Amino acid sequence: MTTTALTPAQAAARFGEFTVIDVRTPGEYATGHLPGAHNIPLDRLDEAADALKKAAQRTPFLIVCASGARSAKGCAQLAAQDIDAATLEGGTTAWATAGHEVERPVGARATWPMDRQVRLAAGTLVLAGFLAGLAWPPAHWLSGAIGAGLVFSGVTNTCGMAAALAKLPHNRPPRSAVSFQETLLRLAA
Repeated sequence: MTTTALTPAQAAARFGEFTVIDVRTPGEYATGHLPGAHNIPLDRLDEAADALKKAAQRTPFLIVCASGARSAKGCAQLAAQDIDAATLEGGTTAWATAGHEVERPVGARATWPMDRQVRLAAGTLVLAGFLAGLAWPPAHWLSGAIGAGLVFSGVTNTCGMAAALAKLPHNRPPRSAVSFQETLLRLAA
């Protein structure tokens, strides 16, 4: 299966051809997404495989996230399941910057993109380990552990901290959001 990277201009020119899948967390998705996008978080793509295979028989997929990194990873996951997909270079951020429409639900709260949440959490823990280590030297190990986790994340292209942060209340969907199961039904129909 193939994965194609499209610029916002290329994706906009062919927008009607695609079923758009947003792989961000429900909290990120709720702050604004491409028109008609379905939210299937990256960590639930495998769970959605059957519905995605049915939908892929009708139209190709455009996979999006905040910056393009998670959507590229999502495309790779789909390709492993024999599902063609295109990724949006630069993600929703580049789409909006290019002046294309973004749907924002009324009353949606602003949630930081996951990469920014990870940088804040990791930086805070490293700083806390350093400062605590001034009073109690073994606390420096906290900074070392976070550093090792970041190296592991970079080498494996996974992020345990992002997976943990995605479960926090501000990253969950609002009560008014379409449920994951309803999204799968809509895709499979």
